[in-house]
Amino acid sequence: MRRTFASGNPPAPPVAAPNLLATVGPGNTISLRTASGAALKTLKAGTYSIAVRDRSKLHNFHLVGTGVNRRTGLAATGTVTWKLKLSAGQLRFFSDRSPAGVRGSIRVL
Repeated sequence: MRRTFASGNPPAPPVAAPNLLATVGPGNTISLRTASGAALKTLKAGTYSIAVRDRSKLHNFHLVGTGVNRRTGLAATGTVTWKLKLSAGQLRFFSDRSPAGVRGSIRVL
């Protein structure tokens, strides 16, 4: 009779990426918040899952930072999810139609 025995540390379970919520519209509003809706001023660098709700046919959600440049369509509405690796630096979000008026930013540490 034979038996085998494995020892050692088991592999770590996969860690889910933290969730963020990006919204543009209705009107001239744009925001990037936690999944619970809390306002953000800073984030730790790392991988995030960002649900983007584009509720405006006039504006889009454009996210720009170190190694990141993603956007939704100007005339498109709907929800899309991006899984992004955010690096240290300034993370800006704005509408391409009105970048001076519909904008925001967050610092990634």
